[in-house]
Amino acid sequence: MEHLKPNSANSPPLTPLGLLDRAATLYGDCTSIICNHITFTWSETHRRCLQLASSLSSLGIRRGDIVSVVAPNIPAVYELQFAVPFTGAVLNNINYFLHDAHALTVILRQAKPKLVFVDCASSSQVLKAISKLPPETPRPILVHITDDSVEPKSSDGFSHTYEGLVASGDPNFQWIRPNSEWDPMTLTYTMVAPGTSKGVVHCHRGIFTTTVNFLIEWAVPKKPVFLWSTLYKNDDICWSFPWGIAAVGGTNICVRRINSSDVYSLIKSHGVTHMCAEPETLNMIITNSQKTERLKMPVQVLTAGAAAEKLPQEAVLRRAEELGFVVSYGYGSIETGGLVISCTWNSEQEARLGTRTIGLAEMDVVDPDTGKSLERDGLTQGKVVFRGNSLMLGYLKDMDKSDRFFKDGWLHIGEDGRMQPGGLLQISDQLKDVTRAKMMIGSGPERRNVFGLMKTRRSYTLGMQGMMPTRSHLNIKMFPKFTSGSSILCIRL
Repeated sequence: MEHLKPNSANSPPLTPLGLLDRAATLYGDCTSIICNHITFTWSETHRRCLQLASSLSSLGIRRGDIVSVVAPNIPAVYELQFAVPFTGAVLNNINYFLHDAHALTVILRQAKPKLVFVDCASSSQVLKAISKLPPETPRPILVHITDDSVEPKSSDGFSHTYEGLVASGDPNFQWIRPNSEWDPMTLTYTMVAPGTSKGVVHCHRGIFTTTVNFLIEWAVPKKPVFLWSTLYKNDDICWSFPWGIAAVGGTNICVRRINSSDVYSLIKSHGVTHMCAEPETLNMIITNSQKTERLKMPVQVLTAGAAAEKLPQEAVLRRAEELGFVVSYGYGSIETGGLVISCTWNSEQEARLGTRTIGLAEMDVVDPDTGKSLERDGLTQGKVVFRGNSLMLGYLKDMDKSDRFFKDGWLHIGEDGRMQPGGLLQISDQLKDVTRAKMMIGSGPERRNVFGLMKTRRSYTLGMQGMMPTRSHLNIKMFPKFTSGSSILCIRL
C-alpha cells in the first residue's frame, strides 16, 4: 500500500472555522447569540462574520497579520473569533481584567497588531497604552465597539466603528482558508509577572483538536444553551468553546459583567444548560449564593486550573451538587490548549488524580535532570510532561523560551507531579501561583488583603471565597486547610 499517499482531497488543513458554515446550514434559524435585547440566528451570525471579514480585508488585513481585541464577553467578541481568522489573520484576545495600561503597552509593543478592536468601556485605557508605545512602533488601526448600555465615550482616535465595518462588508466574501493546518490562528498572552507577558501561539490544527476534545470529553449535546459570563474569552480560546458551540448549534448567552446572583437569574430566564467558570469564580458563585433550592434542571459546569490548588475544594463540589450543578473539572493551561487532564477527587489521599483527555496523546512524569521517565508508584515526584496535538506552537518571538519548554519530544509545563501505578497523574501545586494570585487581587482598595498558603507533606491547599471579579479588583480571601505537620506562609499584598 506504499502508493497510497495524502492528496488535496483527503488531507485539507484541519481548522475549526468551517464549523460556522455548517452551523448556518444546519442550524440557520436557531438562536446563536443572546445579549440583553440583542438576538441573532446562526444564519445572521454567519453573514455578519463574513461581512466583517470582508471589511477587514478591505482595510489591508492579510494572512499572518495580528488583530487584537480588548473587550468583555459581548456578541462582537464572539463574532470576532471567526471573522478575524476568516481573513487569514491571527486573533489576539487580550484579557482586560488582568492587563492594565502598562501591560497593554507591553503586549502591543511585542505583538505589533495591525488593527485593534476596542470596547467603548476600555477606550481610554487602550489609548493610554498606545500613547506609551515607542515612536518606532507602528500605530494600529483602531475600531470602536459601541454599546448603548454603556455610558458614551469619546471616539476620538478611532478610525472606524464595529457596526460600520459589519454593515459595509460583502456577505458573499470567500473566507481565507489556511495554507497549512500548522498556520498560526490565535495569540494569547498570559501574565507571568507585573509588566511582563508571554505570547502563546496556537495553530488551526491544535484548536480543531481542542474543539473536538472538549465536545466529546464534556459530552455536549446538540443545541445547548451556554452562559458566557464566568470565563473570559481570552481563556476559553484555549478551551475552544466559541467554535465548539457553533459545531453543535448552541445558543451563546453573552453578558458584559455579572455577579453571582445574576448567574441564577440567567439560568432561569434562558434555560442555561452549560457554563464554564474558573475555579475561583465557581467558588464565589457557590459560596456567595443565598439560594437554597435546587435548580429545576441540572446545569453542567466545566472548570479547570493551571495548578492543583486552583481546582475546586471538595466542600464546594458538594454544595454545587446540592444546588443542581454537575461539575466536571481538570487541569489545563494556555500552553496545553485548554483542558488536557480530567480529574477525580480521592478523599483518602487528599489529592486530585487525573487521566488524559482524548486530545492528549501521552503524559508522563520525568526526572528534571535526565528527562527519563520515573517510577509509577505514586510516591516518586518529578516534572510533568505532555505530548499531543492541542499543544501550543510556541512563544511569540521567543525561541529560547519555546526551546526550554519543548525538549526531548515533550512539552515541559513546569509542574511537579507523581504517576500512580494505574497511570493516573497527581499534579502538585507550585509557589509560582502565589505570584498570579497576587497580581489578580493586588490592586485597588483591597490591596492589603492577606492570604495564607498551607504546605502539607503532600501539596499546597487553598480555600477561597470572595466577590465576583470587576474591572478594578478581584477580592479574594483564602483560608488554608490545616493538618498536622503543616506550615503557613503568609504574604501581605
